[in-house]
Parts: sequence; structure tokens; C-alpha cells
Amino acid sequence: MAHSSETKVAVVVGASRGIGRQIAIDLAKNGYAVVVAAKSTSDARSAVPFPPDPNSPQSTISTVEREIVEAGGRATAIPVDVRDFASVQKLVDRTIETYNRLDVLIYNSGAIWWASVEDTPMKRFQLMQRVNPEGLYGAVQAALPHLKQANGRIVVVSPPIYSRFFRGKAAYAVGKVGMSVLTKGLAMDFERQGLRDMAITSLWPAVAIQSAATQRLTTQTPTAAQDLRHATIFADAILAIVRAPAPAVNGHLLLDEDFLRSAAGGGLGDADFARYAVVPGAAPRRIMPAALPDLAVAEQDDEGTRLDSSKMGGGRAKL
Repeated sequence: MAHSSETKVAVVVGASRGIGRQIAIDLAKNGYAVVVAAKSTSDARSAVPFPPDPNSPQSTISTVEREIVEAGGRATAIPVDVRDFASVQKLVDRTIETYNRLDVLIYNSGAIWWASVEDTPMKRFQLMQRVNPEGLYGAVQAALPHLKQANGRIVVVSPPIYSRFFRGKAAYAVGKVGMSVLTKGLAMDFERQGLRDMAITSLWPAVAIQSAATQRLTTQTPTAAQDLRHATIFADAILAIVRAPAPAVNGHLLLDEDFLRSAAGGGLGDADFARYAVVPGAAPRRIMPAALPDLAVAEQDDEGTRLDSSKMGGGRAKL
């Protein structure tokens, strides 16, 4: 049964733990009804301790839903396997059945394997492409008809495009940079179609964020925690993006800290970032470049002859 409501609805894909959990919780705190989506489920009623460690396997979409509801928010946990487009479509269909609208899509799901090409087995490569760019593409395809009705927003967890990012993790970079290409390309679609109030934006951390992966590192090297921030900085940047005017963020590949420092992101100063440090008083090392390349060219507006395969007949992509 659909719920008729003016409350904005956000789907967070990859929301069971870490950054995704924090995004879901903070969207709910800011008045959104949140669909908490990922593969992992559990019996949240019997979870001990509760809430569980947010970076542990005990944190699932079920426990995140409970956290939000017990804090007074609205949330629905819906399991999804982003490798299966039918599962993604079902996620969106259930969202509309439950809330009758969709305003924001956050794609945080990700598979990771950082190694040389030689040391990245084909199965690892394929998994990363299915979860990262293919999963994102499916989520966007399923959500777009509903987002268009709401002048919606999409935020993708993917990096700026620059060559150093490829080093030592080419297979991973193929997919993550592909996600950023989708951000750029869909933003151009919005502009071509005159959808000036819609936006898709990529976001990436400027400083490493505490997660299950960093817990393994800090267990071995406790001093490494000095270079970490809490996931709240990323959630704050997401909130600032969805509040900003669409033209200010559409097609941009942003870093969380840099956007929060900008006028569009709230104009935070040095003192404001102290609260995000995992170790109080620490100054975490920035892992991203201070300046990034401009991907535009002088002939940016010269499209030549436009081609649209969807209108050319045939119906098949040719090999």
C-alpha cells in the first residue's frame, strides 16, 4: 500500500555499514524517509549489542532501519543484489509502492581489490565491474523515471578523474572511473533534455574515512588512526550537495572537504573540520591532490552530427 506524503524519499544503496549507514542515518535526521538497501540482513530485534559496531558485519540494513526508526525517523530496509538488474528494479518498485515517490538516489555499493593487473584474477575484475559501474547503471536506469517526476538528485560514490588514481589498482580504477564518466555523461543528458533542476554528482573523500578496511590497518598500526576522519564528513557533504542548486553540482566530481569549504557547500573553515577527526586534535593527511585536471576541451560545445542509436532502428548493439 503506497503512503501519500510530501516527505522526500531517499534510496541509499550500500547502506548496511560504514559510510552508507551514516548517510542513511543523517538523511533520516534531516527529514527524509530512507530506503536502506544492501545485501546483508539480520534479525535486528535480537542484535546484541545494539546498535552494533557500524563498521562490523553485525551492522546490516535491518539494524540500520531499527536505528533510524527508534530515533524517530522513517526507514524501510529492502535487500538488493546490485549484480542482478531484476533485484534493482524490484528495489525501486518497492520504494514507489511504499512511499509513492523517489527524490534522491545515493549509490554507495562497491567492490574493492587493489593490486596490479597481473595480480587481479579475472573473477575479481568481473565482480568489481558488476558491482561498481554496472550496478550503478542499473540503479540509475530503474530510478530515472521516478526521479524525473521529482526533479531528483543522484549522488555517486566515485572519484575525480586523474592519472595517479590508476596506479597499483588499474582493475578497480576501470570501474570507479567508469562511474564518474556516467556522472559526467548523464549530467550532459540532463542539460540536453532541459532538465535544469535535476543533478547527478560524484563524491569522494579527500581524507581517508574510518571503515571496516581501515580497522584492519589500525589494528596493526594504531597510530594510523590519526589520519582518519569519521564518516559524518561524507554524510554532511551529501546533505550539502542535495540542498545546493542543481546547476552548482550537476556533473561535478567533488571531494567532500573541498565542497564543504566552498560557498555552495556551506563555506566551512579549518576549525569546523576538527570534529571529523577520529583522533581528537589530529590533522589527518590528505590523500587526494590539491588541484585536479579540468576535463573540458576548447571545442566542448561542438557536437558535430548527433547520433542516437535508440532512434536509428535495428534494436541491437553490434559487435
